[in-house]
Amino acid sequence: MTNSYPRWSALPFLLGLLWGSAGAETLSPRQAAEIALNQNPELSISQARIAQAESGLRQADGARLPRVDVSLNATHTNDALSAFGLKLGQERISAADFNPATLNNPAAISNFNTRVEVTAPLYSGGRIDARREEARAHVRAAQAGDAAARQQVVLDVLQAYQGIHLARAYLQVSEQAKTAATEYVRVAGSLHQQGMVVKSDLLSARVNLENAKLRVSEARRQEATALDRLKLLLGRKLGDDIDVAGEAQPKLPAGDAEALRRQAVAQHPALQALRGQVEAARSATAAARGAKMPQVNVMARHDWNDRDLGFGAASYTLGGTLSWNVFDGGHNSAAIDRAQAARLEQAAKLRQAEEAIAFQVTEARRRALEAEERLAARGEAVKEAEEAQRLTRLRYENGVTTLVDLLSAQTQLDRARADLVQARFDLSVSRGQVLQAAGALDPEQL
Repeated sequence: MTNSYPRWSALPFLLGLLWGSAGAETLSPRQAAEIALNQNPELSISQARIAQAESGLRQADGARLPRVDVSLNATHTNDALSAFGLKLGQERISAADFNPATLNNPAAISNFNTRVEVTAPLYSGGRIDARREEARAHVRAAQAGDAAARQQVVLDVLQAYQGIHLARAYLQVSEQAKTAATEYVRVAGSLHQQGMVVKSDLLSARVNLENAKLRVSEARRQEATALDRLKLLLGRKLGDDIDVAGEAQPKLPAGDAEALRRQAVAQHPALQALRGQVEAARSATAAARGAKMPQVNVMARHDWNDRDLGFGAASYTLGGTLSWNVFDGGHNSAAIDRAQAARLEQAAKLRQAEEAIAFQVTEARRRALEAEERLAARGEAVKEAEEAQRLTRLRYENGVTTLVDLLSAQTQLDRARADLVQARFDLSVSRGQVLQAAGALDPEQL
């Protein structure tokens, strides 16, 4: 295939000489992809999702551990019952305190209660473990989602990077067309002076030259736009001076369509993210079922009661609680049904996504193989169009054909060159799309 278009093999090097800026930061495809993965603002979203999921896992892990609460309560009251109890808690009761007059009309008392309390779950009907597994599944889903987002960024960089080469190749084609149009004006002018062609040929040649100049201007604008698009993907400012090195040349993955489909379904990160969501929904269902089981908790508490801030009158309390919600009006049953429905929804989304990924990788591979054939055909078409243009020009210079035929031959050549440029772009990008559809695209493959 390379031998069918040898004149284009040195294009990236020549373009670097023509358009490279001495002070610009020149990036290879791999370098551009790695910079984008570190600085692209879109990835901050998936990173935030990972942070949220990891925080949820730490929260679920914390629910398994004992809880320690420290509190300080201050009270000042002359309520008969409260005052007697507070004084008893301070261990200051005497025989005089049992006088009915004192009991019924106590003096106001102040109390500072310092408390350390430890509570721990012994059995939760599986709710705590289920919530922990749910949180773990969310972490796996978030990490897989980040991997999918990173592959999409790499594909976007590939398209933008190759878009610059595409724009510059179009610019070269436009410059060639402008050079040819300039020569046609000279030839038409010379033949007109010799009386071999009418003045309308000269005027038509001048119109063709102006159109060629406009196409050069458009190509330069497209080049600038392509550079700006890459800068945005890299998280750079539009005023930054960057340039690109050689073209990206990703390789088509080995294996037939069926092997690629199996690979994509097994390892595509977007599908892994959905599988994580299915696992999380399954654990959420188990947690909902756990709410219908008995709950057992234990508690240990130490109190200090004093008239002032201090640690007088120490006491401790040990206890345990067994609770079982035997009837809640169907609340827990509805929660279980809702969790099961959510799991079924996620499972259906996963099946749908697996089918979509299988189709996507198959179609992308077809386009890549078609792009290879198209590139070879476009190379041959350029050769034939160049020869047709050369012969038509000779005939025009000898006065045996019209300028319309010459311009038509040149237009055909320009179109063939542009089609070859587009075919090179399509081949590179379509291969990247196959890798991304298979879940295997990374910077090293650029």
